[in-house]
Amino acid sequence: MSEARKPATLELPVWRTPDGDPVSCVEKIKVLNENLGELQALAQEALEDALLMGCDEAQFREVLRCLAAGLVNPYAKDRA
Repeated sequence: MSEARKPATLELPVWRTPDGDPVSCVEKIKVLNENLGELQALAQEALEDALLMGCDEAQFREVLRCLAAGLVNPYAKDRA
């Protein structure tokens, strides 16, 4: 894969608690960063598959946005 075709370098966030404090546990940060890297790799592969099969790139990206927006927090405090 040429440099121009490589996915953008993943910018790792500063992971924060719901109160806005940075997550300080090194192992938690490691897991979160690994999960994010795996998601990026899988999303990149899925995009490439969609494009090779003739799908519209903008539609695929919108589907990914909707997928992320539809994720459910099973630990939300207001759930009954």
